[in-house]
Amino acid sequence: MTSWKEFFEIVKAKDYSKSLREFLDYEYSHEVIYPPRRDMYKAFELTSKEDVKVVIIGQDPYHEPGQAMGLSFSVPSGTRLPPSLVNIYKELEDDLGVKMRNDGDLTYLAKQGVLLINAYLTVRKSAPLSHHRNEYDEFMKDLMIYLDKLDQPIVFLLWGNFAKKYEKYLQNPAHLILKAVHPSPLGANHGGWFGLHLFSKTNNFLKANGVTPIDWQN
Repeated sequence: MTSWKEFFEIVKAKDYSKSLREFLDYEYSHEVIYPPRRDMYKAFELTSKEDVKVVIIGQDPYHEPGQAMGLSFSVPSGTRLPPSLVNIYKELEDDLGVKMRNDGDLTYLAKQGVLLINAYLTVRKSAPLSHHRNEYDEFMKDLMIYLDKLDQPIVFLLWGNFAKKYEKYLQNPAHLILKAVHPSPLGANHGGWFGLHLFSKTNNFLKANGVTPIDWQN
């Protein structure tokens, strides 16, 4: 995570950093928390600051055993695909004319410059949004402001009202914002997800700016 050192130095200096750390120390020692603490910052480990091309914001990690791996929407190989990821794959297939394998590990995207970040980096077992904390809200605000200052072309994919609230921190004209409903069945099956061509639009923007597009096929 050396490329993110500057960002984490900013975070470390904030008041919320200490209280978040104390909260997590307690939770990880007293509860079952996902993902494992070593994977909390997996998104930053796999995608360096200089390589960021796309940002996909999830809400909080999957909360059942064997799912959360520190990357938004991603599950380990061999794990049943969550409904949101099924819809993401459906749209990828329709948009790009590719065939997606039944494998939910999105590490291959992270290594290409897709920052797969959950706004709340942790969750208690079987308790969605149990780590909905002001400290994480402040962390995400600082992250969006930091990303907005980066010079390289970046596409922000804001899916659902939760992700769209971060749009107000994104002002850089060198970046592109693409919005949709959340890919969960609750949102996607009522319109506003399928047929938007988000992934081809992302790649067209990257290519137009001289950046290697994302190979979305797994």
